[in-house]
Amino acid sequence: MTLWTAADAAAATGGRARGDWNADGVSIDTRTLKPGDLFVALEAARDGHDFVAQALEKGPPPPSSAAYPTTCPKTRPCLIVDAVLPALERLGIAGRARTGARIAAITGSVGKTSTKEMLRAALEGQGRVHAAEASYNNHWGVPLTLARMPADTDFAVIEIGMNHPGEIAPLARMSRPHVAMITTVAAVHLEAFENVEGIAQEKAAIFEGLEPGGCAVINGDLAVSPILRASARAAGAKIIGFGGGVSNHHRLREAHVREGATVGKARLWRTDIMLKVATEGRHFMVNALGVIAVAQAMGADRARAICNLSAWAPPAGRGTRETVVIDPARDGETLELIDDSFNANPTSLSASLAVLAAARTRDGVGRVHRGRRIAILGDMLELGPRERGMHAEMANDPAMAALRTVHCVGPRMRALHDALPEAQRGRGSERVEELIPETARLVDSGDVVLVKGSKGSHVSRLVDAIRKLGQRRPSGDKEA
Repeated sequence: MTLWTAADAAAATGGRARGDWNADGVSIDTRTLKPGDLFVALEAARDGHDFVAQALEKGPPPPSSAAYPTTCPKTRPCLIVDAVLPALERLGIAGRARTGARIAAITGSVGKTSTKEMLRAALEGQGRVHAAEASYNNHWGVPLTLARMPADTDFAVIEIGMNHPGEIAPLARMSRPHVAMITTVAAVHLEAFENVEGIAQEKAAIFEGLEPGGCAVINGDLAVSPILRASARAAGAKIIGFGGGVSNHHRLREAHVREGATVGKARLWRTDIMLKVATEGRHFMVNALGVIAVAQAMGADRARAICNLSAWAPPAGRGTRETVVIDPARDGETLELIDDSFNANPTSLSASLAVLAAARTRDGVGRVHRGRRIAILGDMLELGPRERGMHAEMANDPAMAALRTVHCVGPRMRALHDALPEAQRGRGSERVEELIPETARLVDSGDVVLVKGSKGSHVSRLVDAIRKLGQRRPSGDKEA
């Protein structure tokens, strides 16, 4: 199906189309480029123009080219623009303008991507759904998501992130959502903000992009919730609160973590309901309340959304749980791995530790008779001048008491390692490469192992090393 014709793309970007072509998709990465994609030669860590020749090898349509039209041979069709990123932004704005889709935008210090995927699942089967890939939530990810949106989309889910002040409002205005949700506000990116209140003001800027009559879905349990509500009111939005507090429209009354699921009772629309998500963690259940509110505000059927959420599990690296077979020849020689290696801050780490603390270990199947709860923790980045203290304070988290051993990776995590009781301290390493050769000695059959850290800490490499200890299989794949 044609996404952009040469004429439409040229009109949208203000560029000049060479030749006549149709694009079925839009890509910025030649590694995932498919025949039929328009390659956008962004100038980022590497200049995308260096890859134009490689893009051309994958067939039509052509790349877009900025400043250097000579990178696209005159015999080949292409789209020539003055500057690539502004052209991509204009393409995204045009993609948003031509659709009649109901659009939701999601931001928050923690849980943006998992909540975006939760909403995608809630909307499944209720129309054509378009959502951001991975964590495409920045200055190029948002316009790319909009540029990829088919004109006949029914529901769209846009994820919006930030690292510095002033980043969210322009992306929200570009997206023009009918509904905007803030998952939570926490001490993240404090290198760029003076305090959590400043982060709240920036997150609340998402409401500046709301369409007239739009809806703001807000976590009502936060100390900064009044800041979020004030910004929503200033935007003229209808406000729906979610969380555990009695003042919330959607309120979680009970949550029980079970193996492979969280179940609970909630009060939605003044009605008591049972709710389930197919993953472990009270924080997922709280965000599910917000997702249900968003889905209804988008015009979706709330009963179907609730049913769809019962089968939802987070994407890889964001709390997924799996069984790793240590020895296929011996029954029970497995451990449980919780992969939460994509992002970390004090709020999300506390939530992950609570999941680990509630996990059931198995005894009598490994080298160590009793199964253990083990955490392998990498640095939490972008926390600002108090980063060492914030790492050390995690030693006082209530869930820590249920853990047998904590291994720490990175110079910042050294502060937590030093603050832990001596009996609980595992390995303390500056670099993840130092721990990888010891993987088989760090974990054992019967253990439940959490790997958590900011993406830049590279603890995902330890996830891969643990998986290589045996054959990976989903934790839900139980033998009869």
